[in-house]
Amino acid sequence: MAHTNIVNQQGMSRDEQAAITRVIARAGQLLQAYNAESRIIEQTTERLGIAFGLDSVEIALTSKAIILTSRFNDHCVTTTRTMKAHGIDMGIVCEVQRICILAEKQIYGLEQIKLRLDNLAVPKYNPAIVAFFVALSCACFSHLFGGDSLVFIMTWFTSFVAMRIRQWLTQLHHNLLTVFFITAFIATFIGSFAVGFGWGNAPELVMVTSVLQLVPGFPLINAVSDMVKGHVTIGMARWMTATLLTLASTLGIVLAMQLAQLGGWL
Repeated sequence: MAHTNIVNQQGMSRDEQAAITRVIARAGQLLQAYNAESRIIEQTTERLGIAFGLDSVEIALTSKAIILTSRFNDHCVTTTRTMKAHGIDMGIVCEVQRICILAEKQIYGLEQIKLRLDNLAVPKYNPAIVAFFVALSCACFSHLFGGDSLVFIMTWFTSFVAMRIRQWLTQLHHNLLTVFFITAFIATFIGSFAVGFGWGNAPELVMVTSVLQLVPGFPLINAVSDMVKGHVTIGMARWMTATLLTLASTLGIVLAMQLAQLGGWL
């Protein structure tokens, strides 16, 4: 079996238990960094611990760290890992869960799992293509809301420019609240020209739909899911993050509209 060198009849050494604990903590750290549900993080770490012969694994989650304790024959090893958010990537979450299944089926040993976790690659997509399709989704919303072809085109252009600026600011590692504020401001300000010049049958839709790319839907869904399943603290933290992002976007929209009114074209 893959883990016979870890678990034997005499038990498990302190160093072996610590090595297993570090690998499990790394898996939990990746899941939290890429916005997995708290319940999924708990289940995956527990399953990995059982797969490697531990009696139990207990984990405490906060918004910026995980605290994990493994137990074997009344010997406990505790480790803490800080978490840096890496955005939303369900591909990484699914890959960590796939690695957990491989451990449970004893296909992979500890070193193989450690190697795979350390070498998980986030897929890199062409930023221009991502911006194109994000803008296209916003433009489709404008069409669903009753906009004509000109509104569709203007919405796509406005959203594309705003998304490219958002990507640029993110690459410069600006604060996420600042990124949302500036993106919302630019999208609304450019969209206000459609209203000022009366382009299309419903030019106000350009302003409305071009900022839909900033709706923090995934963090809100995870926040509600965490609170419903008993993880109130981290759920509230995620909810507050989503609320602050929404507030930053709102301030950007309001400022752009005020400037457009002062300029006389809105």
